[in-house]
Amino acid sequence: MNILLTGATGYIGRRLKERLLGDEKVRLRLFVRNAKKVRDEFRSRVDIAEGNTLERDSLNKALQGIDTAYYLVHSMGAKADFEKLDRMSAQNFLDACLENKVKRIIYLGGLGKKETASKHLRSRLETGEILSSRPESIQTLWFRAGVIIGSGSASFEIIRHLVQKLPIMVTPKWVHTQTQPIAVDDVLEYLYQARELPAAESLMVDIGSQQMSFKEMLLGAAEAMSLKRRLIPVPVLTPWLSSYWLMLMTPVPFPVARALIHGLKSETVVQNENAGRYFPHIQPRSYQVAFARALEEIVQKQVVSRWCDSSAGEKCDIMGRDRIESAIFREKSQHDFHDIPAEKIFASVQSIGGENGWFRYDWLWRVRGWMDQIFAGPGLNRGRRDPRELRIGDGLDFWKVVDLVPNKRLLLVNQMKVPGTAWLEFTMEGTTLTETAYFYPKGLWGRLYWYLTKPLHKLVFPDIARGIIKRASQL
Repeated sequence: MNILLTGATGYIGRRLKERLLGDEKVRLRLFVRNAKKVRDEFRSRVDIAEGNTLERDSLNKALQGIDTAYYLVHSMGAKADFEKLDRMSAQNFLDACLENKVKRIIYLGGLGKKETASKHLRSRLETGEILSSRPESIQTLWFRAGVIIGSGSASFEIIRHLVQKLPIMVTPKWVHTQTQPIAVDDVLEYLYQARELPAAESLMVDIGSQQMSFKEMLLGAAEAMSLKRRLIPVPVLTPWLSSYWLMLMTPVPFPVARALIHGLKSETVVQNENAGRYFPHIQPRSYQVAFARALEEIVQKQVVSRWCDSSAGEKCDIMGRDRIESAIFREKSQHDFHDIPAEKIFASVQSIGGENGWFRYDWLWRVRGWMDQIFAGPGLNRGRRDPRELRIGDGLDFWKVVDLVPNKRLLLVNQMKVPGTAWLEFTMEGTTLTETAYFYPKGLWGRLYWYLTKPLHKLVFPDIARGIIKRASQL
């Protein structure tokens, strides 16, 4: 079976890719915007087609010879008219599938009703309608899920951070809204089994576990973490205030928090029984079991993907973000690591940030992260996926990994609210670790920003390099 997987570097796509690669009957092709985000260990096992669903030529090329195509893309993070982009993307994908005689489209969207849905959820529903609009010519299996619970999912991270940090929560009235959460492993099982479903007609399949309110989800999370928490619903918290509060207390930036909050105001419950009818062998695990499983993956350092891995938004995408040659300002420091093995130095480079901190001036980074969050930036709350390992596309506090060459180079691009573009590069040659800060200013304020922060650079950046070498000597 020849399968095309779109969204292969996103939260669901990364996990589904590994599942499909375990099937010897599947020949897998990945359709990605940036091929650099596909790790070397997978390159020999898949075909890679680079492009996006708004480009018909690249889409047609990717779909040649394909039997089943997974559609796991959306424009939620885009600054432009995401609804228009979603419609164009879905229509392009459907037309290209028809032109290339694809037999089946498998799509994952959201639960809900268009009449009461938020703009983002309504767009996901419209995408499903477009992909399902030609049942006489192509079969579409449209899965609809509510809150997805798994390590690294936006919903799980929000719930986990709120419950861990707040013994008493003043909550909006939407905490009484009903939903049916589902474990990410169960979502993957449905999507995986759908490739060989014997049904011939197009189907809408609603999936979820038990029905519960968001209040019950928060209290269930507290129980899973052995914490006692109290919730006090009040009618005065607007969606804007709720979104800002989530941004300050959780890893998600303001646009994502706002989209999620607007979505939480509408019920997202199962409206058909097709999951049980066509997939009777799949018994979705309970919310409590799913939450405990996600916590265990974090403890065991087994987080496969995170919500910020890939999207149409600038906080996730890295296309063209490695162009350091455009920088106007540079600040370089070099440090000799003598007889310490280069592998240990690079392992130490990869471990910076997140819970590992930023060495002596970690408190300055935290102050800067807090300032960034006030202006709706990512701050430091995003942390990192794994405490020891990085990959291209990973979020690292308010940085994003845009290039990584083992034992040679790590390049980070800054995603804070700054008047320009900033990079931090670590390179190794011989026994020398070189750390370089690059900055491309935007206008006069960008130049002023560089000169105002330069005294702090003199303190912070050399300290990072010294800290990396010291940590490497202890590995």
